[in-house]
Amino acid sequence: MGAEPVHVSAAVMEDAQGRVLLARRSVGRDLAGAWEFPGGKREPGETPQQALCRELREELGVGVKPEDCSPLIRVPHAYPHKRIVLDVYRVSAWQGKLHGREGQALAWTPGYKLGDYAMPAADLPVIAALMQPERYLLTPATAGPLRSFADELRGALAQGARRIQLRMPGLDNNDWREYAHLARDLCADFGAGLLLNADVKMAIELGVGVHLRAAQLSEHKARPLPAELPVAASCHNATELAQAQALGVDFVVLGPVQKTASHPGQTPLGWAAFARLRETSSLPIYAIGGMTVDDFDVARQHGAQGIAGIRALWPSSGDLC
Repeated sequence: MGAEPVHVSAAVMEDAQGRVLLARRSVGRDLAGAWEFPGGKREPGETPQQALCRELREELGVGVKPEDCSPLIRVPHAYPHKRIVLDVYRVSAWQGKLHGREGQALAWTPGYKLGDYAMPAADLPVIAALMQPERYLLTPATAGPLRSFADELRGALAQGARRIQLRMPGLDNNDWREYAHLARDLCADFGAGLLLNADVKMAIELGVGVHLRAAQLSEHKARPLPAELPVAASCHNATELAQAQALGVDFVVLGPVQKTASHPGQTPLGWAAFARLRETSSLPIYAIGGMTVDDFDVARQHGAQGIAGIRALWPSSGDLC
């Protein structure tokens, strides 16, 4: 679809109990009946924050200052009939009594229940940005001594890592099992999610998630794990993204976005191509390939859930993923 996107601003507003405000699209509007984060279209000459402040005043009767709007994520998305770019902000304060001035239904809901509402596809990555980890840590492919690995994984978890992929392709079955058991137990101690690279059978045995390689997407006709266990996938193009979404995975990594020492022969996507691919899917998407911790804000501005990789996130590595 070659049409210029419609720019929309939306707000994440929380009450004193931490519940998030949703508004229902009224009859006669595009996507009528769907619940969404409140906001609306940007007018010519407006900044995204200015548009949001105006829309919240018109729709909800509250005054919001631009300085009380902090960026959360920008989501480019292509619907069958239009393209949009959704700029989403956390709104920390407002003045006035909030109410639906246009007769729209409003609902305050706990974050963990946001997924229960029928929402437009562009809003789904916003829920993920609110509720899921910003970083996806891949362990180094070379295992090293078990005790050293345990110390480093424990260090990463202590520093806040909450989504981990165990990836050690050189291990034999017995060693792989030992490292997987150790990683499962350490992640459980910190309340972190663990996914095993490619090994569906071991994931089922240990009760953890699995991260599918791109080549595995065409091998599975249905989601390989029950709903309570996470399934992720590596993607490099629109075909693989579509396969992952059809399979019902929970999130994907997409790249390489930038040049990376681990894949020197691969041509990087670049951020513009990453954003175009982001338009085709409502899944949470981590940017991978050449990432540093300083790339997080750039990733969010192109629709990413966050960054994924090894070297920026593993304690003993350098500063690149």
